[in-house]
Amino acid sequence: MDKQMKLHYMNRVDEKLSELPWFVTEFIDSKKRKLSPTTLLNYCHDYIIFFDWLVTENFTEDSRKNINLNALEKLTIREVENFLSFLEYQLGNNKLTINRKLSSLKSLFDYLQNKAETNDLKPYIQRNVMAKMDLNAVKESQETIANRIDGKILREDDFESFRQFIAHDFGEINKENKRIFNFHQFNCERDTAIVSLILGSGLRLSEVAGINIEDLDMNKALVRVIRKGNKEQYVYFSKQALLDLENYLQIRESRYIPEKNESFLFIAAPIGRKGKSRRLTQRSIEKLIEKYATAFGKPALTVHSLRHSFATRYHLENNDVPRLKNQLGHSSIQTTMIYTHLTDEEMRNAVNNILVSHLKYLLFMTLI
Repeated sequence: MDKQMKLHYMNRVDEKLSELPWFVTEFIDSKKRKLSPTTLLNYCHDYIIFFDWLVTENFTEDSRKNINLNALEKLTIREVENFLSFLEYQLGNNKLTINRKLSSLKSLFDYLQNKAETNDLKPYIQRNVMAKMDLNAVKESQETIANRIDGKILREDDFESFRQFIAHDFGEINKENKRIFNFHQFNCERDTAIVSLILGSGLRLSEVAGINIEDLDMNKALVRVIRKGNKEQYVYFSKQALLDLENYLQIRESRYIPEKNESFLFIAAPIGRKGKSRRLTQRSIEKLIEKYATAFGKPALTVHSLRHSFATRYHLENNDVPRLKNQLGHSSIQTTMIYTHLTDEEMRNAVNNILVSHLKYLLFMTLI
C-alpha cells in the first residue's frame, strides 16, 4: 500500500475515532506502528457495532462517544454472550467473522487492563470480561475449505464469458437505462482490465488497488506489488490481461484526465463537472465486481473468489504447487495446497475420460 492509500485509510480511521470514546483513540494510537491502516479501520468498525449495541440495550450512556470505562468493567459474561448472539442471529455474521470481532474486543480490553495506566500508575480497568470469552471453535480441513470455495469460483469456460460480459454484454442489456449504459461505456475498458488482471495473475484486492503506472512492465507482462508483510514482488500476468491493460492505457489519460503527479493505474470516474481524478479504492473495486457478478448470474463472485479462480486454473494446467505459492504470495505452502483439493473433481473426470476412450477403442477393435 503506497503513502497516498495509507493516508486515505488513516483519515478514515480518524473520522471513526471522532465518534468513539477517548480510550479507543488511545488504544488505536498505540497500534499504529504495528498494524495496517485497513486493520485499524476494521477495529473501529467493530467497536462502533459493540458500543452501539451497549447503548441500544441500555447498558450505558445514550451515546457511544460518552461510554466510560466503568461500564466496560461491569459487563458480565452473559451480557457479552448476548452480544455475540446478536452478531450471529441479528447481523448474520458467521463464526469466523464473530471470532474476528471478538478478537478486536479482546485486544482493546487487554490494553485497558494490562498496558494503559492512569496518572497514579493503575490500570484503566481492574476486571476484564473479554479475557474470559472463548473464540468459536472453527476447524476446517483443507478439503472442507476447498468445497466451500468451489461453488464461488469461475471455471475455465467462464473466464472469457465473464470478461466478455464486462467488456460488452453488460452495456447491451442496460441500453434502455441511459445512466447505467453511459457509466458502463465510460468505464468498461478499466473494469475489463481489472477483472482480466485478477483472473490472469491471482493478485489480492489490496495489491490491485495499489498498482501505479511505473509498477507495470508491459514488455515482460510483470507487475510490481507490495505483498503481505510489506514484501516487494514482481508477479506475472496473462497475455489476455496484457491486451486488456494496453487497451485501458490507451484511453486512461484522455478519459480520466489524471493530474501530472498522479501515477496510480486504476482511476475512479470523476464526479461532477470539476471532479478530480483519484485512485480507485479497494471498496470501489469490490462494488464493481459485485455489480457485474450479480448481473452475470453469479452473485457469490467476489474479488477474492476471482483470485481463487486463477489459482484453481493454474494448478489444473500446471500442477506446480511451489510456483503457484510464489505467484499468490502465500507465506505457507499449506495454504496453497487447498487448490489441490479444488481440482480433485477435474482430475477424476480427466481420468474417467481416458478410461472411456480406452473402452471405446477396445470395442472398436473387436468390431474390425
